[in-house]
Amino acid sequence: MTAMGVRLVQKVSSTRGFAKAAPHLIPALDRAVHRLTRGRVLLSAQLLPGVVLTSTGARSGRPRRTPLACMPGEDGWLLVGSNFGRTAHPAWTANLLAHPEASISWKGEDIPVTARLLAGEERAAAWQALLEFWPPYATYQARVEREIRVFRLSRKDG
Repeated sequence: MTAMGVRLVQKVSSTRGFAKAAPHLIPALDRAVHRLTRGRVLLSAQLLPGVVLTSTGARSGRPRRTPLACMPGEDGWLLVGSNFGRTAHPAWTANLLAHPEASISWKGEDIPVTARLLAGEERAAAWQALLEFWPPYATYQARVEREIRVFRLSRKDG
């Protein structure tokens, strides 16, 4: 995608209309395409890197699959609970708080991970990197009173 195309998508994704529609449309499309391609394609990953997180439901105890944008790094993946700038934390963040052992589908590979909620200086440093990576996160944070949760996912040993 061209730089102009990326800027256009960033601008659109910062709008309130996008925040209302996207949480219903994007995950459903991502799940369907991911299933049809046996984990090889994630539509939203055409713009941002993405994973499909399989976590354990905080209340139900059942597996929950959620397509999410991520920021990959040498020490794992950062996940942002922006919920597209909506007021509530997304459900997947409560799942990880209750059950940090999870797995991700990353580029067609299933990887067991452990999630850790970032806080303090570590969160601040990660947040700055995330804003450089995807500037609309600043708009999402400005729209809500809650602090957007940021998780680091690390590969499980063994």
